[in-house]
Amino acid sequence: MMAPGEDQPEPVIVFAPVGRDAAASVGLLNRSGIAAKACNDLQNLTGALQTGAAAAFIAEEALFGKDASLLFKWVADQPPWSDLPFILLTSRQEQTGIEAWRQKLIDSLRNVSLLERPIQALTLVSTIQSALRARARQLELRTLLEEREQAAQELEKQVIVRTQELKAANEALRDQMTVRAHVEEKLRQAQKIEAIGQLTGGVAHDFNNLLMVISGGLEMLDRQTDPARRKRLMDGMRQAAERGSGLTRQLLAFSRRQELRPQTVDLARQIGGMRELLDRSLRGDVHVTLEFSPDLWPVEVDASELELVVLNLAVNARDAMPKGGTIEIRAENVPVSDQAGPAKDFVRLSVSDNGSGMTREVQARVFEPFFTTKDIGKGSGLGLAQVHGFVQESGGKIKIESEIGRGTKIILLLPRSSKQPGPDQHNLVDLHVARRRPASAGSILLVEDDDEVAALVSEMLDDLGFQVVRAATAAAALGALANGRRVDLVFSDIMMPGGMNGVELAKEIRARRTDLPILLTSGYSEVAKQAADAQGIKILRKPYQLAELSEALKGAIFKKDIN
Repeated sequence: MMAPGEDQPEPVIVFAPVGRDAAASVGLLNRSGIAAKACNDLQNLTGALQTGAAAAFIAEEALFGKDASLLFKWVADQPPWSDLPFILLTSRQEQTGIEAWRQKLIDSLRNVSLLERPIQALTLVSTIQSALRARARQLELRTLLEEREQAAQELEKQVIVRTQELKAANEALRDQMTVRAHVEEKLRQAQKIEAIGQLTGGVAHDFNNLLMVISGGLEMLDRQTDPARRKRLMDGMRQAAERGSGLTRQLLAFSRRQELRPQTVDLARQIGGMRELLDRSLRGDVHVTLEFSPDLWPVEVDASELELVVLNLAVNARDAMPKGGTIEIRAENVPVSDQAGPAKDFVRLSVSDNGSGMTREVQARVFEPFFTTKDIGKGSGLGLAQVHGFVQESGGKIKIESEIGRGTKIILLLPRSSKQPGPDQHNLVDLHVARRRPASAGSILLVEDDDEVAALVSEMLDDLGFQVVRAATAAAALGALANGRRVDLVFSDIMMPGGMNGVELAKEIRARRTDLPILLTSGYSEVAKQAADAQGIKILRKPYQLAELSEALKGAIFKKDIN
């Protein structure tokens, strides 16, 4: 149904073609403020209804005997919200045929109100107004239905747009996941390469130092007739071989190819027997205290691996205290009632220091293979990984407590043994080699942190006629130079603890004494080769023979004499 504009309300259609009923009714309604118009025939009536009407006032005689099928069809075809009010003006005729026809007419028009002649004006106006109010409610319903339909269409459009956005986002996410998978794969490859590089650098450094002691010592044996000096050289080579064996055991333990040999061990006796070894393996400003419960239970572990674990932890604690400090090794019983977890007795072995401590990030990775905070080439990154593997393989537990500036404590829970320990199990050799008495031809400041390498090189330099002054760190070397000690040449390892490597030491010495020749050496020289070349400093690669050392020293001194 077409509705007029908002300023043109839909009229009441009056259909009473007989007499003056139509004109009188239209006039009455207009005077009452109701828009109305008359139709002369059924065709006009149906057309007016299609154009738009608020109600219809029809005299029944106008339809009697007429074909009103178009009217009835329009009524039947109204939209669901519409039910146009019809006011039917009837007479008092009650013949059977008229009553049946009237009932059929009412059924066809559906929403019908009956008014009988004679009708008062007030009754007609009131009835029409009631019909208009009913029609107004229908129009309101139409508006609500249209708004709902519009909202549904808008919602459908939004759903379509959102679905397309989600589809695009999903495709973008899949693309990102694919890219991320590629990046993660590349990262894993990079981590593998980094791990291999870390392992290669650390193992190369350690093994080259060991080979230096062995190969150099073998050469020096042929030159020595003094039994005492030959014994020192032999001891140094044996100790280097033992260290190489220990490093191999670390690698095998990490790869789980080293079979542990558990036995009943008395921790107090086993670790107590390492006291001299620990004192000599650490710096003079690092002190070790041992504290064991008097009723300490024996444990079931591999004795040799236990000693390597304790030595590893002690060396790590030493490196965490560059200015010195105290390493405390304690052991106490942990009965089942004092712990969570499986019903089993343990002995708690802890190694603690008062050093720099670790960040949470470092603590989270400290037991990872190849991870190390030491300088490049100064460690394989397998020490704590081997400790972790040893504890796990022994049926124990390990945890770490650390705080920046307050130190670190490594706690090992080792399983209690039901047996009694046998004879003394201590089997590590003394790694200390005594320093040589200075010779009298020229003075060399040897900067080397490894005691065995330093002892061997001191012997080689002594054999070449040099007086040797040894410093273990770059800081100690600068201190020796500052004391006014006579030094003709500085011979320094590149990789050293303490934050300053050999190249940085050489640069600092050049700034203080431009006339002092410097020779560097390393078993992992590629790390600093470019920096050394930039300063014109030669690097002697480990391991080297006595003739190679002599030639390198002569070259460094000769270059100084030319300059």
